[in-house]
Amino acid sequence: MQMRSFTPSRWASSVRPIPPWVQYGLTLLIVVGVILHGYRLGGKLYWHDEAYTSLRAAGFQGSEIGEALFSDRPFSPSDLLTFQAIKPDSTPIDTILSLAKEDPQHPPLYFLLTRWWMRLFGSSEVATRSLAVLFSLLALPVIYGLSLELFASPLAAQLTMLLLALSPFDILFAQVARQYSLLTLFTVLSSWLLLRALRPTRQLLWFWGAYVLASAGGLYSHPFFALTLVAHGAYTLSRQFLAAPSRFSLGSFAGRQRSPLADYLKAMVVTFLLYAPWAWVMATNLGRALATTSWSQGFPGWVTVTKFWVLSFTSVFFDLNVPFESPLVYLIRLPYLLLIGVAFWAVNRRSPPEASLFILTSFWVPFLLLALPDVVLSTQRSTVSRYLIPCYPAIQLAVGYWLAIAWNQFKRPFWYAMMGILLAGSLASILVSAHASTWWNRTPSLFNGEMAEYINALPAPLVISDPGVDGTNLGDLLSLAFLVDERVTFLLLSPTSSVDVAAALESADGVFFRPSGALRSRASQIAGPLEAINPAGGLWQVPAP
Repeated sequence: MQMRSFTPSRWASSVRPIPPWVQYGLTLLIVVGVILHGYRLGGKLYWHDEAYTSLRAAGFQGSEIGEALFSDRPFSPSDLLTFQAIKPDSTPIDTILSLAKEDPQHPPLYFLLTRWWMRLFGSSEVATRSLAVLFSLLALPVIYGLSLELFASPLAAQLTMLLLALSPFDILFAQVARQYSLLTLFTVLSSWLLLRALRPTRQLLWFWGAYVLASAGGLYSHPFFALTLVAHGAYTLSRQFLAAPSRFSLGSFAGRQRSPLADYLKAMVVTFLLYAPWAWVMATNLGRALATTSWSQGFPGWVTVTKFWVLSFTSVFFDLNVPFESPLVYLIRLPYLLLIGVAFWAVNRRSPPEASLFILTSFWVPFLLLALPDVVLSTQRSTVSRYLIPCYPAIQLAVGYWLAIAWNQFKRPFWYAMMGILLAGSLASILVSAHASTWWNRTPSLFNGEMAEYINALPAPLVISDPGVDGTNLGDLLSLAFLVDERVTFLLLSPTSSVDVAAALESADGVFFRPSGALRSRASQIAGPLEAINPAGGLWQVPAP
């Protein structure tokens, strides 16, 4: 079966000349985006999930840290932070075992790379986060190449690269010590390699091999990379069928002519063979994985789901953290939704058929694979913005392409004004986010900064806590340890503790951090019901006599 090769879009060879100052301006803005990736890298609190990144990369297990800390003894903040540095005499095997036993839904690649990074640069917040920044920056030239491969337009490629460089969502998650920027990198890299492998060139085998490695790397970064692989399969199948529908059949896979779909399926077999060891880990620890993700049960309703989708898909251009309940959530994001809709329409109408097909499958297949189970099985995974990462490059590619078309179609003052408004929204979002101590993506640690300020202001601060109700106390106590003064004492109680809490409070200004029901009951017996200092964050205090 002879496949059509990629053809340049009809306008790519006749683009209106771009003034040098515009070219330099776009390049300068990309440089600004690169700089903003590292701007105030240590300015936000090191939250719950990041604390778990550090402890697993360091070779610890949550259970052993819990046994050591929740032991009815006082600790200083530096005592807690010893569990954020590499465990003495540990090896990368300890990192793998920590994940396999307690967090099997998270593959080990990012954590192993973080461990190596920590050995080189230390375990501070800035040092650990800088690895995620590096992955995000590496995605910039890759998405440039992906856009160029799709549209054969350097202007579209440069604009797409700029949109990624100044994406509030991508910078927000590039500055988090988690694997999401690595997932973005493998998403765009595997997509570019697939398109190159599908081209009728003599280097076909090399690109298929590289595609296999990128695909395996994506799966070892996050399980939801499988959404991208399914989208790639849908694209390859559809492209082959549309090329010659009258001759399409499963029997053609074994024909004399090379079948791209057959090559894709072979690549997937090798990819999943490479991923088989961790697939076995997940299968043998399925109960643990399901327990860790039990929060995803329950459909929150169409209004809530729609709001989350709107926030997620527009956050690549604008994100000022407007309260979720505010009607401005829709009003502010409406122009960006319109922009995305117009861009997809333009891709469908004006781009080469193969490019249009790739953009549509790259967006809709991952989204529907998340959204439809939510509706049918009453779950809520599609409401989590970071789970939709496989969809975002398609949005940026489409908008970059449409902006390039607009350069040809619209008058220059209008194009300059449109670009100025779009980029001003992104820059404002990035700068406001950078100067905030926390942001929406740091649940359940949103209020740790406020609580740390209150604790630090106490004359003789004593933080009393226990494992808590939902098992998140360990990660948030480690997060809090980054924020409080060294003079703060943590009294961490075991579930069966018999420590005299009243005696501990006599010589200190004690607060209770996310206490379990049993600990709250014991504390209330001292001087009545606890007084809420920060009920949303879970900080309580014995009322003054």
